[in-house]
Amino acid sequence: MRPDSKYYYVHSYAVPYREGELEKLGWSVAKAKYGDEEFVGVIAKENVVATQFHPEKSGAAGLRLIKAFLEGCQWSPLPSTSNQANGVHSGQTGLGLTRRVIACLDVRTNDSGDLIVTKGDQYDVREKKEDGISTGGQVRNLGKPVDMAKRYYEQGADEVTFLNITSFRNCPAADLPMLEVLRQTSETVFVPLTIGGGIRDTVDPDGKTVSALEIATLYFQSGADKVSIGSDAVTAAEEYYARGGTLLGTTAIETISQAYGNQAVVVSVDPQRVYVPSPSATPHHTLTTAFPGPNGERFCWYRCTVRGGREGRDLDVRQLVRAVEALGAGEILLNCIDRDGSNRGFDLELVRDVKAAVRIPVIASSGAGRPEHFAEVFEATPTDAALGAGMFHRGEYTVKQVKDYLQGEGLLVRQFESDI
Repeated sequence: MRPDSKYYYVHSYAVPYREGELEKLGWSVAKAKYGDEEFVGVIAKENVVATQFHPEKSGAAGLRLIKAFLEGCQWSPLPSTSNQANGVHSGQTGLGLTRRVIACLDVRTNDSGDLIVTKGDQYDVREKKEDGISTGGQVRNLGKPVDMAKRYYEQGADEVTFLNITSFRNCPAADLPMLEVLRQTSETVFVPLTIGGGIRDTVDPDGKTVSALEIATLYFQSGADKVSIGSDAVTAAEEYYARGGTLLGTTAIETISQAYGNQAVVVSVDPQRVYVPSPSATPHHTLTTAFPGPNGERFCWYRCTVRGGREGRDLDVRQLVRAVEALGAGEILLNCIDRDGSNRGFDLELVRDVKAAVRIPVIASSGAGRPEHFAEVFEATPTDAALGAGMFHRGEYTVKQVKDYLQGEGLLVRQFESDI
């Protein structure tokens, strides 16, 4: 282990570290910190090594650990200059947790039936004229999913997210090409993989009922670490409130998190800003905004949408994220329809509001166009991660350039380590 290496913890449980307890039994211990609490990161004794983090999802640092174990390398203390001389850094030093930079790939079939990576503006992925007018042209083709995921991993992405926006026209269980994308990607990409789109109870073309849990299991078996649920999460939240805030136990969020843990379930949220003249004009939670509406409105609320932003619901973003947290979601992927494809930066007001509403991690999404936008959201909000798509796909910036910029601004990020 190197003093500056970062390791990826996936699970939401840990073994508390108690001074000298394991050492008295002959174990070498590497500890880590979450907040003010120390926990066991790694223990080793003779030919036994156990890690709380996931080496196979920690990039080159994790692969080095596996290689050292296989080659029988001995443990040695880290240099005394380390912030945690006998500890695993786990994406954390005395300064706090590392902020994650995530690359997102919107995957769908083009008009020829091939899986491609695309990117839309307000979710319209068809090519447009230079003046921005949609002509109903070909689906914008930015590359092949497996190749692009590998490239982003090699640039230092902390995670890779696939969002299947075709949404499985027939049945997710029969979507063999996407399963193969996951299998091939997991062979060369050693950071967490998330897959979203179509994670719901469904009926296949033969009339067989396929549960969301069965679909998620297929993805996990194919190499995914997390599944992302979108429109169905809105429906689940509506049912949750209709029952007076009680759990039913049968929603996709509940069944998957019960089987695989909360950390395996991400909820993708697609809110849209609605301006109002005053907080009393709506029953929903409002914000005082620094960006007035078309008629000078200084207040707004965020309406949740489904079907790729095409349909609004009478549910605000705070109601949604609190409901899905109660149902068992482990993370929020916070999109913003108003900022999607705009390259104007993240909606900081939205991010701050959602982060204050829940205890689970939040990923800021939609609007990133420059490295400065990542620094802005990390400095101005307590978000846990930020996601980029179009700026990476179009080759305007690389993940490494974003991380180099963040590091230059004094923000703690995991740098890519190429040697194993």
